[in-house]
Amino acid sequence: MSQTRILIIEDEEKISRVIQLELEYEGYSVVRVHDGASGLSYGLEKEWDLILLDIMIPKLNGMEVLRRIRSKDSLTPIILLSARDSIVDKVSGLDQGANDYITKPFQIEELLARIRTCLRTNQVRNSNVTSTILQVGDLVVNEDLRKVNRDSKEIELTKREYDLLLYLLKNKNQVLEREQLLEAVWGFHFEGETNVVDVYIRYLRKKIDDSFSSPLIHTVRGVGYCLKEPSS
Repeated sequence: MSQTRILIIEDEEKISRVIQLELEYEGYSVVRVHDGASGLSYGLEKEWDLILLDIMIPKLNGMEVLRRIRSKDSLTPIILLSARDSIVDKVSGLDQGANDYITKPFQIEELLARIRTCLRTNQVRNSNVTSTILQVGDLVVNEDLRKVNRDSKEIELTKREYDLLLYLLKNKNQVLEREQLLEAVWGFHFEGETNVVDVYIRYLRKKIDDSFSSPLIHTVRGVGYCLKEPSS
């Protein structure tokens, strides 16, 4: 069984380190980041079982990180950490999509109990989901569990790789222009490099095509890409 993965977004080094040590002692896999921009990047790019998010962090405050994560991911449990203990702050955080709110200073035993509750609730919710299965050839995606397999081999994808694959799969046998993919996966207001689609297509091919006999992702020169059934 794989370890439960927890992301800590907290700028106070001593606090985040203590939390990390306690969580690792409990058997969790932990990654720490110390500002909102890094936290948002990690939160969106990788898969997490739970996120601990401080509100008062540099570069991008916790509420904005929460809002942006929730715009893309409604499932990952998020617990807010804050020295603010007013009802207004708590209600605001919960309304933005946080699963729980704990005020500083807190006892580590209370935090661990809140984490266990969030993980247990999320596990029950996921177990009650009727899975949606998408398939092309021997590539199978369980959309609700976010599991990807090809020829019965599980394939690990980053969140962005998964989102790109899912869009290609939902539009299989259709030629998709780069601009379509960019808008659908990165968003209309994406301001990064225009070749990011080509870069991520290469990442995907390396994981789902290169080790298999029949390629699924095809380049349509001058237009874009197409995911289609392998040639018989």
